[in-house]
Amino acid sequence: MKLKIPPGNFAGYIFDLDGTLIDSMPLHYRAWNEAMRRAGLPQELDEEFFYSMAGVPARRVTELFVRRYGRRFGDARIVREKEALFAGLQADARLIKPTVEFARRVAATHPVAIASGGPRRVVRKSLEISGLRPLFPIVVTSDDVVHGKPAPDMFLLAARRMKVAPERCLVFEDAEPGIMAAKAAGMRWVRVPRSP
Repeated sequence: MKLKIPPGNFAGYIFDLDGTLIDSMPLHYRAWNEAMRRAGLPQELDEEFFYSMAGVPARRVTELFVRRYGRRFGDARIVREKEALFAGLQADARLIKPTVEFARRVAATHPVAIASGGPRRVVRKSLEISGLRPLFPIVVTSDDVVHGKPAPDMFLLAARRMKVAPERCLVFEDAEPGIMAAKAAGMRWVRVPRSP
C-alpha cells in the first residue's frame, strides 16, 4: 500500500486510529457481529454497511443498526458488550506500516494527534498495546466532543490542542465519515486504503 500525500506546507498531522494506524476494523466487525447476535439479530451484519460507518461513535452506530435492521436493541448494553468483546481481540490488531512509518517521520519535526471515534479507554488501550502511545501526545476521542464524525469537532479540537490552524493540518483517514469531517474542518486529507 502506498499513501498519496498531497503537496502542501502542513504544520500538523492528525491520524484516525482504527483502520488507519492499526488494522483493527475486522476485529471491530467481529465484536459488533457477536454483540448483535447476542441481542437477537438473526443474520450477520452487512459488512459493507459496517465499514461505511468506520469512525462513527459506537452510540451512533447502534442507532444506525436500528434503522437498518428495523428493530430495537438495548443500545447501552450492546455498546458495553461490543467493547468487552473487542477488548478480548485488541492484541490481535496489526500496525498499518505505511501510515505508522509516515507518522513516526513527521512526529520528529511536527505536532501529531489522534482523532478517533472510539471511547477514550478503548483508544488508549489500543495505543498502548500497539506501542504507539508515546508517539501521540494528543489524543482526541468521542468522549471529548458532542458531535462525532462526520462532524468536524474532533479534528478541530485536535488542531487547537496542537496549536495549528485547521487549514495547515493534514488528516489521515480510512473511511468516508472521517473524510467528510476533515473536509468540514477545512483540512486536507489522505485516504488510507483498507487492508486486503
